[in-house]
Amino acid sequence: MGHNSIDFPAWLDDRVQHIESVLDQLLPPVTEAPASLHEAMRYAVLGGGKRVRAALVYAAGEATLQTSAPASAQEIGLDHAAAAVELIHAYSLIHDDLPCMDDDTLRRGRPTVHVRFNEATAMLAGDALQPLAFELLGLMPIAPALTVQATQLLARSAGSMGMVGGQAIDCESVGLELSAEQLQQMHSMKTGAMLEASVLLGGIVAGAGSSARQCLERYASAIGLAFQVVDDILDVTADTVTLGKTAGKDAAGNKPTYVSILGLDSSRELLHSLHAQAHEALLPLGPAGAQLAGIADYVVGRDR
Repeated sequence: MGHNSIDFPAWLDDRVQHIESVLDQLLPPVTEAPASLHEAMRYAVLGGGKRVRAALVYAAGEATLQTSAPASAQEIGLDHAAAAVELIHAYSLIHDDLPCMDDDTLRRGRPTVHVRFNEATAMLAGDALQPLAFELLGLMPIAPALTVQATQLLARSAGSMGMVGGQAIDCESVGLELSAEQLQQMHSMKTGAMLEASVLLGGIVAGAGSSARQCLERYASAIGLAFQVVDDILDVTADTVTLGKTAGKDAAGNKPTYVSILGLDSSRELLHSLHAQAHEALLPLGPAGAQLAGIADYVVGRDR
């Protein structure tokens, strides 16, 4: 599985810093009223997070970039798409942490939004981040037909057939015996859909053709599932300091996970098979897929 990503850590570091500054510029300033709402939105989005979703947008964009369009327009388009997925992700975390959901006090090693502000402000901050994501997609300086595709993709991936639907199934599944198939369906909606959307958004903005998009789809479904398997393994094997969120919470909350259903060894075997699938999907893209390959290694490497 050798690939040319010697410079991957430097690339990732650069993209993480870049998306931080993009988000800083695109989020409403605290000088604008309502100031406390804008402060909560910025607190939730800035200063933390691995930015895996944004990195997937950029990596997929770089892997499938069509040279016909002006580079500056594609760059702004990718910035807006990367910011949009991070805003949707941040809103989902705010709402997931609320007392009516997971009731968590720690996120990314800091107090959660409702703890730092209050419940109403946290709810509204999430409510405001979501439409902002779609506003940013609407501002992409790319072909209108591609903007429509991007908007539909993100909306579907974030809604009842994707992330929110997966969260609903998760809430209903506490204390239930789920089969491996049911668990996979829940995760492919809850976590996988937005990771897959991030990859495909990069391809849409870059103007990828259908064969390149098929590679991205195969890669994205493997990576989406791998991400969740790693999360479940880490919940068992890592501590709160390493995770930046409460460890052992799944077992304590009686939530079905890959580890609770398959066991630790089989979960690790599944992870390595998904890792191989992700690399295989990228082969037709050649050297251009190096950063996507690097992200696959990075996601799986969190299990070390």
